[in-house]
Amino acid sequence: MISRIRYMFREMWASLSRQLTLTFAAVITATVSLFLFGMTLLIQRAFDNQLSEWTGGVEMIVYVKHGASADEVEFIRAQLDAQDTLIDTVEYCDEACTYADAQKVFAADETFLDALTPDIIPSSFKLKPVSSSSGDALKSLKDLVTQLPNVIDVKTPDEAVAVLGELKSFFGPRTLVMALVLLFASALLIWNTIRTAMFARRREIEVMKLVGATNWFIRLPFMLEGLLQGVVGGVFGSLALLYMNQDWTGGMEAIDSNAGIKGFVVTDGYPWWVCLSMVVLGAFVGAVGSGTAASKFLDV
Repeated sequence: MISRIRYMFREMWASLSRQLTLTFAAVITATVSLFLFGMTLLIQRAFDNQLSEWTGGVEMIVYVKHGASADEVEFIRAQLDAQDTLIDTVEYCDEACTYADAQKVFAADETFLDALTPDIIPSSFKLKPVSSSSGDALKSLKDLVTQLPNVIDVKTPDEAVAVLGELKSFFGPRTLVMALVLLFASALLIWNTIRTAMFARRREIEVMKLVGATNWFIRLPFMLEGLLQGVVGGVFGSLALLYMNQDWTGGMEAIDSNAGIKGFVVTDGYPWWVCLSMVVLGAFVGAVGSGTAASKFLDV
């Protein structure tokens, strides 16, 4: 058993050393494709983090006219609290608080921010409905709240951060498609590498089959070679992704907190899970590419 394992690794290394150019090309392609795949996942998480920071879990914002008296504000609060079957939580945000939120949400629109001065900005109530999954429930709640006195507007976060949501929808699928195309290209390169290796050793394969070697015994070193190429590509792509994420996070920390985009980072343990998935995916692509080639060109 030990001798067979040693044989597989020895033959794998011999095959890799014979065609360094093809091996290098396959590893580089796998690295780039897996890096793009991991970057896509991080971008999506960063968008989610930023959206969460902007909305703070709030799903409806009720704007109260500027200068409303304390009694008028309390009347609106009482009416909102009475709708406990529709509203889960109610949080009041005075005019200074609303202005600070606007600085974050509309950080990219300087013209709007210049016109939105503290002396005209309304105060607001932040509501979290009991049921956010039902569009009809949200619409019914919005229609009800709009009729309250001194309420000038009712908005949901998807209206306030529509541009960010559109950017997420734009970048996510496109980068994922590019990653999948490159993953397919890396699988083809690994497939071609194994095909070339088997063709170069066709006489040895013939002799091995004549002396009774099984197809799996012949096939395994080539499959192991493709698996290794995919894993190495996943490791290199993971290292590049971790470096890029660290560099991006450092750059975002240097930005003024008033810019409102500091949430556009991924600082928890999620990048490590992405890296693990990249290595596993690289191993899968390498194994599939090499296994297909080894099975197809076994009779050389």
